[in-house]
Order: sequence, then C-alpha cells, then structure tokens
Amino acid sequence: MSIKTIPLSEVLIHRKQSITIQEETTYKRCRVQLHRRGVELRDAVKGFEIRTKKQQVCKAGDFIVAEMDAKFGGYSIIPEDLEGAIVSSHYYLFDIKTDKLLPDFLRVLLNTEILQSQIKAKGSTNYSAVRPGDVLNWEIPLPGINEQRIIAKHYLKTKGKSVLLEKEYDRQNKLISQLRQALLKKAVEGTLMPQDPNDEPASKLLEGIKAEKKILIKEGKLKSDKPLIPIKPEEIPFAIPGNWVWCKLGDITTKIGSGSTPRGGDYSTSGIPFFRSQNIYNSGLQYDDIKLISTELHKKMLGTQVSANDLLLNITGGSLGRCAKTPNNFNVGNVSQHVCIIRTFRVDADYFHKLILSPYFQYMIFSSTTGAGREGLPKYNLENFLIPLPPLLEQYRILTKLNKLMEYCDSLEKQINQSISQANLLTQSVLLEALQPEEVEN
Repeated sequence: MSIKTIPLSEVLIHRKQSITIQEETTYKRCRVQLHRRGVELRDAVKGFEIRTKKQQVCKAGDFIVAEMDAKFGGYSIIPEDLEGAIVSSHYYLFDIKTDKLLPDFLRVLLNTEILQSQIKAKGSTNYSAVRPGDVLNWEIPLPGINEQRIIAKHYLKTKGKSVLLEKEYDRQNKLISQLRQALLKKAVEGTLMPQDPNDEPASKLLEGIKAEKKILIKEGKLKSDKPLIPIKPEEIPFAIPGNWVWCKLGDITTKIGSGSTPRGGDYSTSGIPFFRSQNIYNSGLQYDDIKLISTELHKKMLGTQVSANDLLLNITGGSLGRCAKTPNNFNVGNVSQHVCIIRTFRVDADYFHKLILSPYFQYMIFSSTTGAGREGLPKYNLENFLIPLPPLLEQYRILTKLNKLMEYCDSLEKQINQSISQANLLTQSVLLEALQPEEVEN
C-alpha cells in the first residue's frame, strides 16, 4: 500500500459563500463541540433573532473548523441531519475532494492526534485563532481511495465496539455514584451500622454544646446570633436512632457566613490565598487559578478568614452545594462572597463534611436557594437546616466505615477508568495497524 503525506490543500477547498438572513425564515444554527466531539444543533430561530445577517450555509460532509476553538479540538465533519444549517464567519467550511479523500477516512484521522498536534493558533492568549491558510497547511497521511475505504470500515467497526464498551463503563460509573449516595444516605439516617448502647446520647452532647456557646458569648468570645426557630415535630423528615437527636445547624456551629469579593484591582501577585467557588471541590481545595490578596486586605477581612477544619460551601451558581473541608494543617486563607464558611463546634468536621455531601443535605440546599438568575443560599436558611446529630463516638465510627467503603468505590472507579483508557488505546492502535500495508492486504 502506498501512503504519502500531503497538505490538506490538495484535498480541501475553502468555501467562502454566505447568504443574507431573511427576517421570517427559520434557520437551524449549529456549533462545533470541543475536544473533537462533533457538530451539534445549537437552536432553530427566526431570522429576526439573528444579529449578524451574513451567515454561511453548511453542507453534509463539509469539514468545519472553529476559528477560535480549533486549538481545543473544535473541528469536525457536518453530519447529514445538519444539512443546510448556518454558522457565522467565525467558522471555516471546506469542500472535500471526494475523488481523493473519503469523508469517512477523514473521520478516522480526526480521532487521532495527527491534526491536533499541528495546530498552532496565533494571537494573544485569549484570542489566539487559526486561519483558513493554516488549516490547508495541516498534513495527513493519504493512501489510495480503496485503501481508505478498507481502513475506514475496519476502524469504524472497531470504534463501534469501543463506543459500546464506553457506554457500559459509563453505566457502571453511574452505578458507583448511586452507591456513594446510598451509603451517605444510610450514614445520615443512622442505618449504616449498629448503634452502641454505651454511647453517651447525642442529647447530652447537644446540651453541652449549647451551654459552652453561652459561656463564650457571655465572655465576648463568640458573637450572639438571633434565636433559631424551634423544631416542630411535623418538620422531622425521617426517623433516627434513639440515642441521636435533631438540632439546627446553627446550634452546632460557631460561624456561618460568606465573604466578600475585592475589586479586580485589589488582587495581588503575592499574599494570602483567596478562595472562590472554582477553588472549592468535594475532594478538597484546588489551587489552580487561585487568586491572592494582600496581607493588609486579609487583616481587614477579619470576619471571613479561613481556619483549619472549616467547611467551605459554594452557595451560588452552577457549583452550588459543592463543599471542601480545609485540612488539619491548613495555614491561612480568605473567601469570596460565593463561598460560605461553616465552622462546627464540638462535632467532628470530617463527619460533617460527609453529611453536607449527602442527598439529604444537598436537597435542603437546592430547595432553599433564593434570587432570580443566580441562585443564592442565605445564611438564615442555612443556620435553620435540620441536622440529625449522632453521639460523638458514633460520628467517628461512621466516618471510619464510610472512608473504607468510599475507598472501595474509588478502587472500582479507577479500574473502570483504566478500562476506558485501554479501550481508547485499542481503537488508536487499530488505526495504526490499519495504516500498515499488510493489514490492508489481510
């Protein structure tokens, strides 16, 4: 089999025609997904809703490249169901010379790193782009038409099997996620493990917490908050073991409150970590894209300084409900207005972190948000959340048991993800083998 390397200019033609949008005509608009995940329908709208009146028309089988997102895998082939869809001038459309390059063979190449490795977008970091000339200079290995057909058929057959495997792995991952939630639910409800009748009842723990907080308030070491609403019997959502007790979140915390966001000019190149919602994950704090504030500003923001074993809860936006616990050796930090500090008192913070991640607590979060557009969780709602409180020793036992079970779930997920990677590698290796002459002869 003869394979030569050619630039795409030998097999693609850049098509530059555009149409003028008519006000009362309905148009399908499509967009290219990142990471080589194909083209999808964006929406279908009347012409008067489209701001830019000059648009390009897609043809099934076109090679489409996103000007700004090619560097992120924003290129694909237009599918049959998007024939006639429109795109803006920020996309490039190319006719394929099908007597030289089969679209199915190009689809095979798009699943490799052959094109991606050649993309060098030009411009500033935020606005780097590719031009049609760049696309036409990308190179591909090109066998004859018959060989392309055989390779594509062989590859797509294997790819189909790989897709079925990935769907099964995805199903298994979802089952593991459901198992995690079921375990957290049982832990919060007190059914994960047998109770120890020798434990001091949680009612005694709660009495001690309230008494100690009163002393701290009297001594001026703790701020006095508004009285919490008494718990009514009809509000109790589920039964708990006899040595547990229902309380309010405000009963067992010394702090519930969000921070404030400095003006853009107040961020610093060095200083104190400033945690925003994008730094808060259930698995812990993420320091990617961390902002810093000066030590002076941090001292002024005294009420939102973060301590070891604090629970940082996202209370707005798309990451609502995500929660990180600061480690025991945490040094210093501050938070934005989108992150709430929950500081527990005389209860185990690690156990309480698991409680926040439970279906019960997450349901309370999402059913208590307020505000149009960008949901927010008010402090008043949070401090009145009903909490099923176990005895302190029971908290430790539940946490130990949960950690072991979650480690088992982690191990299962790791095995599944390794299998997915192996399936993808198998698909890639089939392509490499198919490009060898002996494979085509077979």
